[in-house]
Amino acid sequence: MCKALGPFFYVTMTFIDFAEIEVTAGNGGSGCVAFRREKYVPKGGPSGGDGGRGGDVFAVADPHIQTLMDFKYKSRYQAKRGQHGQGDNKTGKSGESITISLPVGTVIKDKETGDVIGDLTGPGEKILLAKGGRGGQGNARYVTPTNRAPREWQVGEEGESRVVILELKLIADIGLVGLPNAGKSTLLSRISAARPKIADYPFTTLVPNLGIVPVADFGSFVVADIPGLIQGAHEGKGLGMQFLRHVERTRVLTMILDASSQDLNADYQTLISELKSYGQGLIHKPRMIVYTKSDLVSDSFQPLIEPETAGEDYILISAVTGDNLSQMIQKMWHLLQSES
Repeated sequence: MCKALGPFFYVTMTFIDFAEIEVTAGNGGSGCVAFRREKYVPKGGPSGGDGGRGGDVFAVADPHIQTLMDFKYKSRYQAKRGQHGQGDNKTGKSGESITISLPVGTVIKDKETGDVIGDLTGPGEKILLAKGGRGGQGNARYVTPTNRAPREWQVGEEGESRVVILELKLIADIGLVGLPNAGKSTLLSRISAARPKIADYPFTTLVPNLGIVPVADFGSFVVADIPGLIQGAHEGKGLGMQFLRHVERTRVLTMILDASSQDLNADYQTLISELKSYGQGLIHKPRMIVYTKSDLVSDSFQPLIEPETAGEDYILISAVTGDNLSQMIQKMWHLLQSES
């Protein structure tokens, strides 16, 4: 279900980001054995037509689809087979191809080999998943000077069949990364029209959430709220690696740190360690630090001064009171523009 509020836009639905489906292309039609039977031509030549080609299976990126939920209920997709050849040298009709619509950002892998078949990064992008079988030749193809009445013919080829894995990786400008209860969901709800679940206990956010943030007269950018990381997330602990992959496509990482934490440095190092361990270049992405819950700390709050964070931009905000939210949005926007 889509909702619009003024300049904001967001999507609410059941979020599924992993699926496994079987795709089977159509078999080719078989060739035909036939002979011309015309008046005054008692021994007409061969006239068996070729079989039609089997239908293909394609995948296309559809910007109107946001989740792989449909594939939870339907996991097998098969194109039509080609029709058999007919007499009078008539070629059988080719089988109808099918196209499977997937969300933008879906990576498609062959389950057996692990190879990436395609990566749908742009709307309308289309790739072939399974190729239809060729139609078999009819007996008209086998005529030779020494064999004027051939009875040979070909069976149509089988269409390709494979099991593919679908992995959705959200495409966003900025990814909010932080420990559980750092305030990511509250922040997203304040700067966009997204309405993620918010509560005062860990792992309230169980799925990634997207929100579009307007920027005065400039435009807008997309922010992804990634479920909270814990130590060992890259190994699948907590909500683990299934959500770290959603950070791969973000242009900028925003490290969300609870300013009221007893050990800011340990919190930050946990996040950095998980990004490094996961790999995929996450640690090299541009990033900034946002300290949340400024309403819970004194005016003497001191940001991190570790060498690793010295060059990173930062800001202290409160999503509850709205303190410095506008300034934070401007910092995010300028960082995005510098990385364009």
